[in-house]
Amino acid sequence: MPRAKVPPANRLRAQEACLACRTTKKRCSGTFPCSKCIKAGKADSCVPGKRKDNYLAPQHQENGLSSTSAPDHVDEAPYTTNWNTLVDTLHYSAYPVSHGSVKSTVDPGSPEAPHKTHPRMLRNLEGERVYVGRAASLSFLQLLRDTVTQHIGPSQFSHNVKSEDMLETEAPHDIPLTMEGGANSTRLKDFIRAYHIATSGFIHILSDAENFEMANDSGQGKDQKTKRALRDLIIAIGAQSSKSDPDAVQTERYFFARGQHSAFDTMLENPSLEMVRLFLLMSFYMLGACRRNAAFMYIGVAARAAMALGLHLNDSGAISVSEQHQRVRAWMSLCVLDLLVSSILGRPPATVALRTETPGNPLIMKPQEYRIEESLFASFCMSQVLDEIIVRLYSNKAASTETAESVLEKLKRWSDDLPESLLTSPPNECESNTAQVHIIGSLHIACSYHFAVIIITRPFLISVLGVRLAQLHRPSEMAPDGVLHEDPAHAKLAVACTDSALYMIQTCMEVHHSGLLLGNMCILKAFVFAAALILGFFLFSKNEPDSVLEEAFNGALEILQTLSLQSAQAAHYYEIISFLRSAIIEQRQQLTQQMHQNKSRYVSKLFSLHYRRPTADAAENSVASVDDNPDMLPENALNIWSFMGPAEINSALPGWDGMELPLWDSFPFAGESFQLPDKVGESSSIFDE
Repeated sequence: MPRAKVPPANRLRAQEACLACRTTKKRCSGTFPCSKCIKAGKADSCVPGKRKDNYLAPQHQENGLSSTSAPDHVDEAPYTTNWNTLVDTLHYSAYPVSHGSVKSTVDPGSPEAPHKTHPRMLRNLEGERVYVGRAASLSFLQLLRDTVTQHIGPSQFSHNVKSEDMLETEAPHDIPLTMEGGANSTRLKDFIRAYHIATSGFIHILSDAENFEMANDSGQGKDQKTKRALRDLIIAIGAQSSKSDPDAVQTERYFFARGQHSAFDTMLENPSLEMVRLFLLMSFYMLGACRRNAAFMYIGVAARAAMALGLHLNDSGAISVSEQHQRVRAWMSLCVLDLLVSSILGRPPATVALRTETPGNPLIMKPQEYRIEESLFASFCMSQVLDEIIVRLYSNKAASTETAESVLEKLKRWSDDLPESLLTSPPNECESNTAQVHIIGSLHIACSYHFAVIIITRPFLISVLGVRLAQLHRPSEMAPDGVLHEDPAHAKLAVACTDSALYMIQTCMEVHHSGLLLGNMCILKAFVFAAALILGFFLFSKNEPDSVLEEAFNGALEILQTLSLQSAQAAHYYEIISFLRSAIIEQRQQLTQQMHQNKSRYVSKLFSLHYRRPTADAAENSVASVDDNPDMLPENALNIWSFMGPAEINSALPGWDGMELPLWDSFPFAGESFQLPDKVGESSSIFDE
């Protein structure tokens, strides 16, 4: 009976096979040297085979800022991504092997790092495909998963069942229609204070007079409806950010539903400043509610309304001073949140087209003129650099070191111009709530800066660590020293990437240990996740511990675990980083075992109570047998048996070939029986989900 046809989306094919596999028509792993040539002892002669067709023509012509269609390389079903191809381009395709050597093809005169991260299409709650760009942490996560799979095989980190989902939460259905007994005024004031802490450094849209009105619920006049909607959303954000309790959750849902209803009630018909502010707040709330696509769309509505109102211009004609200040604050807040959300998701910013209109741009104004918080002004100036990062570094096929250094220099000038108040803790005599607003605002600015550096330098870190991993796993017979080369310019930028991730986590840990973090930090959790992936990738490429980086990596896990109590997104991030930690441990165990095996070619361990020496055919699968206690099976051994056919199992059990005994029969040993389980696949191991 012929084999069932495999759908194209489910086929795992290497993009390029070696000459030996192509000649013998065997399946090739696509690496150079490939696994079959290494096993056959022909690693030094394993070279890519030439094709007559144009299959290897460039396939990734998409522009991260302008592409609106699904990339061709994205598959429909989970785990069908051709990870062999993607990971091979990470390490070996850039370093073609010839006569046992691996050399970099990067031209020293123009050291560019080709982008190894690619745009992805993930599923939302409704099953629709949504776009995530190459600059997103989720795209880097997929590349890291492919790398881990190549070096240690399948694991919970690399084959998580949720890897193709956007992993957003559903809208709550149990929204209270009324607040029983009314809301406690003292509690509502606490939520308003929590709002100012949560948005510090990102959003500043209220004047001092409006802050007083919100705190005292004294909105009057014809704008009472819009003021009420603003107050509802502010309370909802504050309740969402506060330490969770049942009353806070109900308050959050009730006030957000009421504010959202007011925002959609005839406000979309005519753009207004209130409409911009309402949709900006709803976007921030949606980020905390783990509904990032809704947040992205709400920012788009706010940006279009801002464009219609000309908020990006400093037109002071026929506008009062107070209204002019409101317009500038709303525009700056919109730009900051827009660039942060777009860079996290790798999507085009909604305000990017408006930033080129320099006449009267608020960027050249002093924050004191518009009574703008120093933290918001600093974030706005930094967002201009973040915009340039996405445009200049991720719109091309490769990242140029010259461009990266140029943008890093702009960030350096920005950091040098920061006021001293944003670089130090508040005075001791400062009131506790004011001090917390100040500290969280400074934390947000610092993390935004480190996040920008990570995005700039990440392509070069991928390039450098790809070389190091190739060196780490290179077979000993390929061993002349110096055949793998790191580009010096890439290495410097890779150090900056790792240092930035380290500094971010250290800063967050200081604030976390001081007890000043809120229960839900909607932007901070994405920053910590991005930094943790960088640290995890670096640790995965090392065969010895690094106490400083491991402390920071564990600190990121601690922060995400704390935030996971109220955030489903943080819980998912925590799960991913936990699996990555397990992959790092497994990688080091394999390297240690490999080191012991390669220590001497003249002597080996002959006898063990717990392990059977594998035959040559079974060595590749690392199959070991054990004594008469099935509970003593090595980790993953049961799963390895379950992946083998009868012929392979017979070859792994020398001396039993001609006995023709049933595979699962019992054999008496000293009055007891040894029997493999009936359902081997149900054993517990890291391969099981």
